[in-house]
Amino acid sequence: MSIQKSEVLYTAVATAENGRDGRVSTDDGQLDVVVNPPKEMGGSGAGTNPEQLFAAGYSACFQGALGVVARNEKADISGSTVTAHVGIGKNDDGFGIYVEITATIPNVDRATAQDLIEKAHQVCPYSKATRGNITVNLAVA
Repeated sequence: MSIQKSEVLYTAVATAENGRDGRVSTDDGQLDVVVNPPKEMGGSGAGTNPEQLFAAGYSACFQGALGVVARNEKADISGSTVTAHVGIGKNDDGFGIYVEITATIPNVDRATAQDLIEKAHQVCPYSKATRGNITVNLAVA
């Protein structure tokens, strides 16, 4: 489900120069990084790449969603971490993205952790945005 512009609470603004082999910066100056394709894709690997930036955003957003779900379920997720593995590869249309979200939640049993991450996947804005577009696998570490 999408939102209307009038419902937006915050808008991030980033500008890229020279695509995957250049620079990305935000309008507030908080992020200014060199981007370069990884060696596996013919680049030097000297800078970060869009997949790393996407993994950073997705993992942070998913951790936030996990916190919301945990509060509703009264589950203790202190000390938890969420890691996003973002892969890019060729598909029939050119290139596609694959994501694996791995959560470590030390204070709950494995079944509860699995339930929490599945519920977080339903409320995380990144998960909602990518649902049906890319493969996202969930795992408990």
